[in-house]
Amino acid sequence: MISDLDSMTTEEILESDLDRALREQQARTVKSGDGPKIEIDPENVRRGLGQLVLTVVKLLHELMERQALRRAEAGTLTEAEIEAVGRTLMLQADEIDELREHFGLDPEDLNLDLGPLGKVL
Repeated sequence: MISDLDSMTTEEILESDLDRALREQQARTVKSGDGPKIEIDPENVRRGLGQLVLTVVKLLHELMERQALRRAEAGTLTEAEIEAVGRTLMLQADEIDELREHFGLDPEDLNLDLGPLGKVL
């Protein structure tokens, strides 16, 4: 065991100690039953799924807006195409807002926090 430590870097030793501590904590939590509870209320599941789907739809909508703006600025769209894209994006934004309200979500609910990756939108 000590010979193993000689060949390990300080970082590896700390990681192995941290891994061991996390496994022990998880075992205690599972054993005591104090861990997070699974929410099985159907309305919360429905709302959570709506939030996830609308977040993805809103993200795609924003990407399409940015692409349309880039193409308009680059001159690759005609005036008629710019008008059509603008109308379509406005209608799409209205539909997203209606669905968001249907699920009882606020606009900030669609900006999910991905932890170290940051916010979605």
